[in-house]
Amino acid sequence: MSYNIHTLSNGIRVLHLPDAMPISYVGVAVDAGTRDELLNESGMAHFVEHLLFKGTKHRRSWHIINRLESVGGQLDAYTTKEETYIYATVPNEYTDRALELLADVVLNSTFPESELEKERDVVLDEIQSYNDSPSELIYDEFEELLFPHDPIGRNILGTEQSLESFTSERVQQFVRRNYTPDRMVVFAMGNIKFDWLIKRIEKYFHNAQCTMHNSQLKSISRQLPKSYIPVHRTTPRDTYQAHCIIGNRTISMTSPERLTMLLLNNILGGPNMSSRLNLALRERNGLCYTIESNLTNYTDTGVWNIYFGCDPRNLAKAQRLCMQQLELLCSTPLNDNQLSIAKRQLRGQVLIGNQNKENLILGLSKAYLHGLELKPDSEHFQFIDSLTPSDLQSLAQRTFNPDQLSTLIYTE
Repeated sequence: MSYNIHTLSNGIRVLHLPDAMPISYVGVAVDAGTRDELLNESGMAHFVEHLLFKGTKHRRSWHIINRLESVGGQLDAYTTKEETYIYATVPNEYTDRALELLADVVLNSTFPESELEKERDVVLDEIQSYNDSPSELIYDEFEELLFPHDPIGRNILGTEQSLESFTSERVQQFVRRNYTPDRMVVFAMGNIKFDWLIKRIEKYFHNAQCTMHNSQLKSISRQLPKSYIPVHRTTPRDTYQAHCIIGNRTISMTSPERLTMLLLNNILGGPNMSSRLNLALRERNGLCYTIESNLTNYTDTGVWNIYFGCDPRNLAKAQRLCMQQLELLCSTPLNDNQLSIAKRQLRGQVLIGNQNKENLILGLSKAYLHGLELKPDSEHFQFIDSLTPSDLQSLAQRTFNPDQLSTLIYTE
């Protein structure tokens, strides 16, 4: 993997990944998400992401929408607990056009009050749509159990009450506090010359600057409580299926055991049909259609969980089988053949996944945004190959300890 990095004089970092494809991916990653909201700002980071396309000092909403679509490009954005992404996909010859537009929406958005009213209704509808999907909603409620009274546990969309309180001035305050050059990465992937790219970014992003005193610029502290009390909650919902999540806090994206946890999770309930949970619950017993384990790494913590949906009559048995698989990984080390297969599976998944160029550049820019070293796949594979059965068993015993697991169930 060949890449170039650069830092502008105003602190904006640049990541360039050359690739001989006919399209370019260019974007801005901002180190600001749900975790950076004040107590009365629930949903603000996501709301800002929506409003970035609603007007700037130079363009109205329609001009923003049409600027790239008129040449066959796409403009997109999303918000996470820790980041906001605004990015474009365009034919190579329109890379300059995309960079100029991105700079305009990120640095010059005006957040007019009239647009707030319209977009508020859009997000409220998004919240209602989300509430109608228990298989998605349960993940957010589970994180609230793991991180109670902490911004990272909040729903990204916010609430009806919080959205109703947002004004243009409050939106601008959030942006001034969080959209600062030192918290931005401009990234580009495609058949783009690095020197040309730096000149264009310097031209369009040079006026990004800190507009508040340093004492005011401090984001919310991202310090979590060192421990939490496991919670077991059953919530009645008008749904045919019972939905269940079992999980725990786990390691962060900066942990030296990150790849160990990735491999362990893959063995337990990753995308392979041969995963232990899929074999135990679906193939052998036919208890559910969806059974998986998931891993989310944040900068200083993480979330690991098992999710399944099943007939309420099978809930207890499905839970029991999940716990059996966890206990087995804790008590019985993998043999050499099992571990060798698991390593080959993960290596193949990484290689196949990297063929999705959009996901590749988004993942690399996230790592660079948070100060992680961008290592070639060969180094990651070398580390994975060095892992032993005891490495995985030790991590399993710490993560899958039944006394530390929380459970959330939706059922009628």
